[in-house]
Amino acid sequence: MNGIDRSIGEWKSIEMLEDGNSPVHRLSPLAKLIITAAYILTVVSFHKYDLSSMIFMLLFPLTAYQISGIPMRTCMYRLRLVMPLILAVGVFNPLLDRTPLFFIGRTAVSGGVISMLTLALKGFLSLSASFLLIATTRIDALCAALRRLHVPSMLVTLLLLTFRYITVMMEEVSVMSQAYALRAPGQRGIHYKAWGSFLGQLLLRSMDRAQELYASMELRGFEGTFTYAQGAPFTAKDLICTVVCIGLFALVRNFNLTLLLGRAAVELLGR
Repeated sequence: MNGIDRSIGEWKSIEMLEDGNSPVHRLSPLAKLIITAAYILTVVSFHKYDLSSMIFMLLFPLTAYQISGIPMRTCMYRLRLVMPLILAVGVFNPLLDRTPLFFIGRTAVSGGVISMLTLALKGFLSLSASFLLIATTRIDALCAALRRLHVPSMLVTLLLLTFRYITVMMEEVSVMSQAYALRAPGQRGIHYKAWGSFLGQLLLRSMDRAQELYASMELRGFEGTFTYAQGAPFTAKDLICTVVCIGLFALVRNFNLTLLLGRAAVELLGR
């Protein structure tokens, strides 16, 4: 099995996670979408030096993954290719910001180090929340929730078709790479001189498959929108869960719980 086939298998395994029956899976897609958006907005709004307050934002993904029955290591494995890119974004911060913020013994910890760690934590938390949303919500229901929020139907349809048929394109790449390997035995990968023709053939094959798919959609009555996608109703339980989660996010954002808990611990020890 080559890398493309493994990628197809991993993509389909993510779709299998959507069939769970946990409380997170049963939550309304609209509620999960609002909670995830509020969580990401809260995470990215923290100051670049406010690493201690952001630690408490870890409680949401850890708790949600535990309730949903999806192991946290599954998320870590899926994000293994993206996290190095996030870490690379702030890798030069320690060189650009050398202002010491505090000391550990005699070692000064600069603002660049803290901002680098904060940026990495922001990226991880945002990606883990997004993966949880995708792993517990079917794409049809998620697109229906987006339409209920009045997201333009063209964007929703584009998202739905991209998510649904990305495996079709990956299968085309797999077929072409296997055909190339049979014509060039013993060669690892595709030679750089063949990249142009390979991409050109992939584009032509993708256009042919897209035309066939669109024709079949028109035969089934497609007129630009997917009217059959009906999301789960937004019940009182979903409203309560949404309000509680957003309230907890606002609490962590507006109050430094680390500092408050530290002061409380000092007072208790002082007594």
